[in-house]
Amino acid sequence: MEPIPHMSSDQPATGPSESSEQTSSEGLLRSSWITGSMTLISRFLGLGRDIVIARLFGTSDATDAFFLANKIPNFMRRLFAEGAFSQAFVPILSEYRSYKPVEAVQNLIGATAASLGGFLLIITLVVIVIAPNLAVLIAYGFTDEPEKFALFVQMLRITFPYLLLISMTALCSAVLNSYGRFAVPALTPALLNVSLISCSFLLAPYLRQPELALAWAVLIAGFAQLLFQLPLLARLRLLPVPRPNRDTEGVSRIKQLMLPALFGVSVSQINLLLDTMIASLLVTGSVSWLYYSDRLMELPLGTFGIAIAIVVLPSLSRHHAESSPEAFSETLDWALRLVVLIALPATIGLMLLAEPLLITLFQNQNFPVEDVVSSAGSLRAYAVGLLAFMGVKIFAPGFYARQDTATPVRIGMIAMSANMVLNLLFYLGGWAHIGLALATSLAAYLNAGGLLLMLKRTDVFRFHPGWPRFLFQIMLANVIMVVFVFYGLGSWSAWLEWSVFEQIVRLIFLVFPGIMVYLTVLFATGMRWSQFNR
Repeated sequence: MEPIPHMSSDQPATGPSESSEQTSSEGLLRSSWITGSMTLISRFLGLGRDIVIARLFGTSDATDAFFLANKIPNFMRRLFAEGAFSQAFVPILSEYRSYKPVEAVQNLIGATAASLGGFLLIITLVVIVIAPNLAVLIAYGFTDEPEKFALFVQMLRITFPYLLLISMTALCSAVLNSYGRFAVPALTPALLNVSLISCSFLLAPYLRQPELALAWAVLIAGFAQLLFQLPLLARLRLLPVPRPNRDTEGVSRIKQLMLPALFGVSVSQINLLLDTMIASLLVTGSVSWLYYSDRLMELPLGTFGIAIAIVVLPSLSRHHAESSPEAFSETLDWALRLVVLIALPATIGLMLLAEPLLITLFQNQNFPVEDVVSSAGSLRAYAVGLLAFMGVKIFAPGFYARQDTATPVRIGMIAMSANMVLNLLFYLGGWAHIGLALATSLAAYLNAGGLLLMLKRTDVFRFHPGWPRFLFQIMLANVIMVVFVFYGLGSWSAWLEWSVFEQIVRLIFLVFPGIMVYLTVLFATGMRWSQFNR
């Protein structure tokens, strides 16, 4: 649909529409830095959460049950909320901000809240009722162990309402991001980590099944995250108060974009869920090994990749609404360069330091050396796909900002099918959980490559001058960084002999000097930070 002609006379002198000019005046790099910094706080708290869970609960039937039960609402959250919904909602909201009065924006937000909230409320109630039947489909491998299966059903019923709460939180975050308020949404996920850590110490000792505290922590966090964002939205006069039938046209357009995007934008999450479901058929601990590997891989992905994607979508949507194809392409080019700059050294770091990271963070009597070795294998397999995971995060908005959902869906379905085939092949080949992680990474490259190819074929994106020199600088810096880290690493088995303090110090003196070596080589070859300042 073509943008509505500008109606500046209808715009109020004050209010959200005026404050939104912050978005256009604020540089993408600065916005990415703000988002990344807040996200980094959350990710470090998440790392602390994983350390607490690993050291207190280890890898057991109960932790496998929790990780799988928690993955279901989180998978659907990214499908309905942060994934397809955000990609469909933000372009429409950007259009309304540019061409309609503030009352229309408020009506759109209220009608969207009513539609999304009502639908997810029904889904939540249905899942709670049919949880035992659904559990058979999700965790068939647990059915041979009645206690494990029953615990999974109980945890699923406790955690699933998180979907409704976090989806409404995602709606709030999308509104705030569209209006240039990135810090609060980026910091919000930290509350989940705080809740999990707190309940692990304060609630778990009083429960017959201590791991149930983790499930209750997820539900508590859902309420906390939603309430955390409401004051800022109230100040902006953008509270998502459900208003059914206030803007059926806008909601219909969001649904039209969202429905096919459900798979297209969240293929990586679907693939991760498939990995977990198949892992339930493997030996006890497989689900946990994949979880801890995924969490470490998510540290750079969530801190940098998602931060870039968050600030890119409103910018791309604005460029499309303003009919600025050159600025649109330049924004994608900027995002891709930043992804390559960050993803390649992060990939190498995760692969080289897999065992030291796992030993330092998780290893104790509840997480023995065998768990370290198993988790390290899947961590390396996930790390292979880090560049692709980040690539999907920035390429998909290139389509959704233009309200094109069909193309990512086709590409996503091809990638998901490839992942399923690879999962089966690696499973039959005896690769166990490592094969599942590797299949996900390879499918991500197929997805990212397909998205990039279509962006180029439709002339939406083109590589801007300077890429050969840029890639040479990146490759040289990575090679020298690898030599430095490899020389200082030594044998990872030696880390088992050291205290936690010694492990942390050694890790710091590998990671931070490694980063400085990487940046120094880039600077020496002529790269400047100003090149990324937009």
